[in-house]
Amino acid sequence: MSTPTPEEAAELVAETVLETRALRRTFGPLVAVDDLNLTVEKQQFYGFLGPNGAGKSTTIKMLTGLLRPTSGEVRILGRDLARESVEIKRRIGVVPEGLALFERLTGAQLLNFVGRMYGLDRARAAERSAELLEFMDLKDSADKLVADYSHGMKKKTALAAAVIHGPEILFLDEPFEGVDAVAATTLKRLLQRFISHGGTVFLTSHVLEVVERLCTHIGIIQNGRLVASGSLEELRTGVQIAGHDHSPLTLEEIFLQVVGGAKQDAEVLSWL
Repeated sequence: MSTPTPEEAAELVAETVLETRALRRTFGPLVAVDDLNLTVEKQQFYGFLGPNGAGKSTTIKMLTGLLRPTSGEVRILGRDLARESVEIKRRIGVVPEGLALFERLTGAQLLNFVGRMYGLDRARAAERSAELLEFMDLKDSADKLVADYSHGMKKKTALAAAVIHGPEILFLDEPFEGVDAVAATTLKRLLQRFISHGGTVFLTSHVLEVVERLCTHIGIIQNGRLVASGSLEELRTGVQIAGHDHSPLTLEEIFLQVVGGAKQDAEVLSWL
């Protein structure tokens, strides 16, 4: 076997694009995120899961600079978020849970505005806006106010705004919540295209079937702490369920086993 060149060896080494160390966030006596250590590598599609109130949205807000950690460190693309937040924000895209769209603009105006804010010149912002509206099946609604869009159309617009500047990492908080199958398919197509072109996705979602189909790596958080992390195959190897047959565990089965959510019928409602 030939010895790899320095360039080839460098390519074989995984590139860490997101790392947290002892990340913690409290709200008074409530500990929302507790000593969180995450590592995400380039071109991973990382699904960040947990039950309601586990700390997912708090985590993603800290990772994107929307919420200051109580303690700990966040490094994105090799930079310290606390010291270089502006440079990092230029290189990431975010779809927050509440979308935060300027709804008194039309779809075309909003995308052009976001593109210009990220430093695209007028011609390039207009070109990318048109391409994204076409890709998202929003071309016929480009001149309508975002306020008049359906929920699914707003989700697609928010994702288009998050990628218009060509980010290196996408942070998505519940991007598939409340969208129909057609809109979800469009969103998945764009995300898969983004990954194939060298991007990295960090996604929170309650739709476990979508996470299982899309994500290459998964982290599960409970009570603010990371309780499982790895590829789906690694999680399957690490989780044992008594009485289960030899078929591969689904992500739902793994999730329920890890967070302790599986209950006997008698423990749920005795009268049903």
